[in-house]
Amino acid sequence: MKKTILGLMAAMALAGCDKDKAQIEQNKEATKDTLNAEKKSIDDTTDAAKKQVTADAKTEKARLDAAEKSAKAQIDADKKAVDANATADKKAVEAQKDVK
Repeated sequence: MKKTILGLMAAMALAGCDKDKAQIEQNKEATKDTLNAEKKSIDDTTDAAKKQVTADAKTEKARLDAAEKSAKAQIDADKKAVDANATADKKAVEAQKDVK
């Protein structure tokens, strides 16, 4: 009888141990799932931020290119104005020379 009681107690202890192990395993998996979800969220947020930075960089580059073209066009216009003024001044000098 003692052996039977001891056997039953050992079986109950092992069954309780298995339940504890199963609970530990379940908690481990739940924690891993939570951490994986956090990792995915970080990846998604980072990807979105990278895309925004790329879009912002393209916009800024386009703005700078437009400003460069505008500045160069203004310089070219100023050069033409200088040429036109020089030509007009030369003609004025030439006209005064003919008057004298």
